[in-house]
Amino acid sequence: MADRAPPIHLIAGPTASGKSALALRLAETLGGEIVNADASQVYRDLRILSARPSPEEEARVPHHLFGTVDAAEAFSTGKWLAAATAALDGIAARGRPAVVVGGTGLYFKALTEGLADVPTVPREVRRAAAEAFDAMGEAAFREALRTRDPAAAARISPGDRQRLTRAWEVFEATGRALSDWQAASAGALVPGSWRAVVLEPPRAELYARCDARVLAMVEAGALDEVRALIARKLDPALPAMKAVGVRELGAHLRGELTLEAAIAAAQRETRRYAKRQLTWLRNQTPEWERVGAGT
Repeated sequence: MADRAPPIHLIAGPTASGKSALALRLAETLGGEIVNADASQVYRDLRILSARPSPEEEARVPHHLFGTVDAAEAFSTGKWLAAATAALDGIAARGRPAVVVGGTGLYFKALTEGLADVPTVPREVRRAAAEAFDAMGEAAFREALRTRDPAAAARISPGDRQRLTRAWEVFEATGRALSDWQAASAGALVPGSWRAVVLEPPRAELYARCDARVLAMVEAGALDEVRALIARKLDPALPAMKAVGVRELGAHLRGELTLEAAIAAAQRETRRYAKRQLTWLRNQTPEWERVGAGT
């Protein structure tokens, strides 16, 4: 991606932290354009449940990658990075600053650090890695991994079976450490072309806002949105079908939960999701500036 004169502003944070409002104010102040970095807001079927900007808000400044993907598609980080890169290039060509906003940490990681172009690992190699982990146990598996990918063995947190086996299978399939593949990947953004901030409201305030957001979504028609999504009979494993609120409100529509119980369950899952987002951002972006709230 070419160097850009106009700056790129990254705004990350958990759900209900006020990211969208801050991004809109910043874009209006700077005369900029907004690029979505939220994995749920890319889906056109999830306007309400993903808390996408309203049509009125989208009309105030140009918005990109909001509601552009059908729920039947499994939109990957790689696909998002390609689309975001194109959007940012277009914004730069117009001589305008860009504001990238969202809560999907992997999108920001891909944008700032790039994606490693690791070849596809054959299924039998993945299966062998899982069997080796089960047979050896984590401690012995990690020690064996140290001879293949010492950086990964040292870096990966205890209990993270998925990343441990991923590092193992990449080496077995390619003869090259995953850490080497990752180190060779180029960041999509030129160093010095961007600045980033993470919104971290006080925990009690954030959770209260999560609860209020779910209620507002139901009042805005979230049940109809979920009903329409269920009617499409899509694969439950698709990302859009696993968005927070779809399963909980769907259970109510099927007669399995009262509306009150479904709302309480959706509120609980929203708080848990916000907590996971905060944890990821603290671990993966410790050098980014922190601010207390986005409203």
